[in-house]
Order: sequence, then C-alpha cells, then structure tokens
Amino acid sequence: MKFDFRQMITASLILFAVIDIIGSIPIIVDLRKKVGHIQSEKASIVAAILMVIFLFVGEEILGLIGIDVNSFAVAGAFILFFLALEMILGIQLYKDDAPETASIVPLAFPLIAGAGTMTTLLSLRAEYETINIICAIGINMIFVYLVLKSSAKIEKVLGSQGINVVRKIFGVILLAIAVKLFATNIQNLFS
Repeated sequence: MKFDFRQMITASLILFAVIDIIGSIPIIVDLRKKVGHIQSEKASIVAAILMVIFLFVGEEILGLIGIDVNSFAVAGAFILFFLALEMILGIQLYKDDAPETASIVPLAFPLIAGAGTMTTLLSLRAEYETINIICAIGINMIFVYLVLKSSAKIEKVLGSQGINVVRKIFGVILLAIAVKLFATNIQNLFS
C-alpha cells in the first residue's frame, strides 16, 4: 500500500461527484421538515462503515453470487448514468417511500452510500491503492457531516438556483464518469 496524494484527491473528487451531497441538499431539507432532527454524526459514520466494508468484501460478495467485477461495474455505470440524468434534467426516475426516520435510512443508505457509491468504490479499487480510497472516503464523510450539520445555512446562502447549478455541474461530471466506467469495463469483459 502506497499513499499517493494525487490518487487520494482524484478518488475524493470522484466520490464527491457520485455521493452528490450538495445536490442532495433539497432532499435533506425536505427530510428535516418531515422527520425533524437529522443525526448527522450517525448518518456519516454508518455511511463510512458501509463504504469501507464494501471496499474490502464487495468483490468477495459478488464472487459468491457469481458476478465478476467488470459486469458489476458495467451495471453500476448504468446506475451512475441514470443518476446523472436525474441531476442534469431535474427529473426523478426512482421514487422512495416517505421515510419515518432519516438518520440511517435514507441518508446513510442509499442517499450517501448507495449503489452508485458502491460501484464506484469497486471501480476505484481496480485503479487506485486502498489507502488512498480510504482517505478519500474519510474526506468525503467529513464533508458530508459538515453539509448535513449546516444544510439549512447552505440552502440560505446558495438559494435554490445555486443548488440547481451545482447539481447540474456534478451531473455532467457524473455522466462523464459513467461513460468512462462503461467503456473501460465493457472492453475488459470482451478481452
């Protein structure tokens, strides 16, 4: 395991785009109105634990059910693609039932550590050192915690238009990541 600052920053930015905590501020604000207090610490810690566990045992879990990493990554590329379309077009392709609590479900899972994040972690593991990915997870979870803690203030500062602009920018980045992930792994499947 070799620490590489550049890998850590790149992995952090990729995870940041996939998690899209800034784009999720409208969802977080809505959840806060519906359920009251959101336990930011609990949501951040549970999401980090889920990500680290999947980083280490995700491949083995896939092996148990007979799915190779490239197939999972191609499927994940489709998920990222649809998430990006939601962000860019402002549509909702997946609708979840109204939650009763918001600390673990739906914040920690699937909003923060969802299918797109899990797919991205396996893809990152194929390209980057594990220590750099763990650091990237840590950086993102600190940022997620800060955003969850101050979501009302961020909403006031950015306004709804500012949040929409940021969401669309990260949607385009996520779309590019999905295309790259698909192209790379589809080649690996057939080579």
